[in-house]
Amino acid sequence: MSWPPPITLTGTYVSLVPLSLEHADDLSEASAEGDLWKAWYTSIPKPADVRAEIERRLGLQDAGSMLPFAVLTPDGKAVGMTTYMNIDPVHERVEIGSTWYRKSVQRTGLNTECKLMLLTHAFEELDCIAVEFRTHFLNRQSRTAIERLGARLDGVLRSHQRSADGALRDTAVYSILPHEWPAVKNGLMFKLSRDI
Repeated sequence: MSWPPPITLTGTYVSLVPLSLEHADDLSEASAEGDLWKAWYTSIPKPADVRAEIERRLGLQDAGSMLPFAVLTPDGKAVGMTTYMNIDPVHERVEIGSTWYRKSVQRTGLNTECKLMLLTHAFEELDCIAVEFRTHFLNRQSRTAIERLGARLDGVLRSHQRSADGALRDTAVYSILPHEWPAVKNGLMFKLSRDI
């Protein structure tokens, strides 16, 4: 059996369910809202490419390197995607990433609850020794959100990847460790009580 196995995580304001092609229409609509896919510093699929992106993520799940989720609001509408990725079952490490949400739910408590559920599962059920976050060094919005979670900057991987246009990307790497988790969890729960 793959580690971690597919699971549904249910909160008060959002649910994370195993990603499937059934979510393609909702996610195409979500990508189109605010032209999210045009942002140069991140990788959000164009509305027409959402189905291919779901298939790509499911292929990585089959290979054991990713566990993708659709992010659902209480009415069952998919408003984004998130994943456990760069999965290391031997050392029990995951990265939370490849996350995006439709424009209308950004900067709400939805992201806080998603991260709370993913981190709780990682530390309290999977016994991870570390949970990592990575983002483009110049993506200030993403870096601020990661720092607000309580993750610490491990460093910057310079010229780490090439972007779709061929430009070199510096990647900021953050992590949370098990001994930091109780304080991070308390902070997220307090933040969630004020965000929603």
